Amino acid sequence: MAASSLIPRAAVLRMDPYHPPTGGRRNKLRLDFNENLVGSSPRVLDLLQRYVTAADLAIYPEYDHALEELATYFSVATQQLTLTNGTDEAIHLLINTYVNQGDEVIVLKPSYAMYRFYSQLAGAAIAEIPYRPETLAFPLEELLDQITNSTRAILISNPNNPTGTGTTVQAIERILARAVNAAVLVDEAYYEFSGITVLPLITEYPNLFVSRTFSKAFGMAALRCGCLFSHSFNITQIKKAQPPSSVNSLAVMAARVAITDREFTDNYVKEVLAARELLYAGLKRLAIPHFDSQANFVLFQAGSRAREVCEKLRTRGLLVRDRSYEIPGCVRVTIGTRDHVKYFLEELQQIW
Repeated sequence: MAASSLIPRAAVLRMDPYHPPTGGRRNKLRLDFNENLVGSSPRVLDLLQRYVTAADLAIYPEYDHALEELATYFSVATQQLTLTNGTDEAIHLLINTYVNQGDEVIVLKPSYAMYRFYSQLAGAAIAEIPYRPETLAFPLEELLDQITNSTRAILISNPNNPTGTGTTVQAIERILARAVNAAVLVDEAYYEFSGITVLPLITEYPNLFVSRTFSKAFGMAALRCGCLFSHSFNITQIKKAQPPSSVNSLAVMAARVAITDREFTDNYVKEVLAARELLYAGLKRLAIPHFDSQANFVLFQAGSRAREVCEKLRTRGLLVRDRSYEIPGCVRVTIGTRDHVKYFLEELQQIW
């Protein structure tokens, strides 16, 4: 084969590959990726197993009815949202629509890897604001000090992954008021567990974007479905940068059914919150320091044993996530039911 002179863009050459450890997870207790640990509503599974036909699979996706139903569920106008292929596409769309090469994008550190990924891909100048050491509290004043007239986007996870810590509606309003020239994305992937949202503010702040996902509380991570919300003018512009059929029909059908089963989702969230308290108590009993969380996961401190703890738990069929590469000594564990937490604590005690 002849040598190629094809060279990727400079932004791509500068990027580090991102390969999350998603292989070999079947038949293990998956406490590593913040997924719903009991699965989606039975109504969703029933739909996919009984009512999806060959004709359904042969037709390109149609979104009109889904948008109407989701708008009602989220209490917004249909013109104020677009369906997205998970939260990842929401981030990608915002960056593609508002950020030119060399523009400043503010992200927090540590946070969801895709904020930096898509910003790097666009060739943006990335400013990273670290969460406060010791407490991992939201660095509001530090972030406000970083905002200038040149800031074009600010990407915030509330509550934040992987720290579990969050911030208030009032704090986000201060950011929105300061960053008048920037698109401010508030990623509310874990909203159901925190109860804190700025979604009602999209009509008040023209620079506010909010994303939600069906991957966490709704238990549909495999289907890759989410929503991006903003002022109707912004959504019109966002859709110009969006492929017309980026969300598949099965995901759309599942989302429409999932929102009809509020009882299932509410009960799962209540179970997770009860299990979270059980986990706190268990870690305290084992004298293992942890950070309080507003999400469905908790960071605990394993010190120099972080990798060892993860590997030993894996041999016992439990997957947790080593985050010591960005928060020294820390391991993240996803919370499911109280039974899941009891089993995790029993196994952790055995290796601790």
